[in-house]
Amino acid sequence: MVVFGIDPGYAIVGWGAVMFQANNYKSLGFGSVETQAHTDFNERLEYIYDELYSILKRCRPDAVSIEKLYFQTNKTTAIKVAQARGVTLLAAQKLKIPVFEYTPLQVKTAVTGYGKAKKPQVMEMTRRLLHLPEVPKPDDTADALAIAICHAQSAGSDLRRIINKL
Repeated sequence: MVVFGIDPGYAIVGWGAVMFQANNYKSLGFGSVETQAHTDFNERLEYIYDELYSILKRCRPDAVSIEKLYFQTNKTTAIKVAQARGVTLLAAQKLKIPVFEYTPLQVKTAVTGYGKAKKPQVMEMTRRLLHLPEVPKPDDTADALAIAICHAQSAGSDLRRIINKL
């Protein structure tokens, strides 16, 4: 199974493709889509869509996993991230790739076994699970890989496949 993880944003969108087979993970690629701060916001959204659509079209994953949005304070930022997330979901939809959403708690639990793990712990476990020489940068990229691992953990098990068939 190939899972494409996305850490949504409008300045930086982290992405990572992970192959999960026989309880082993392998990174197939990762990176980020970055937009310039003083560019018109609609142009930024168009750029994010175009870039992710192109990457998804080349990668052809079995699933896209994306982090659920959770904001406590800044509503303006939340709305902009939600809009960027929307064009990301549209890119997956246009290619008919199923999308799965996970909370930060679910991602932390899947990667570290502990839902209250700190960011450096999640990043290091992501690096170890993927056998990478160092933690990918920027952080959004490492987060996207962790989100992909989370989906592989929950969807890739034999038990999950049996449950999904019921």
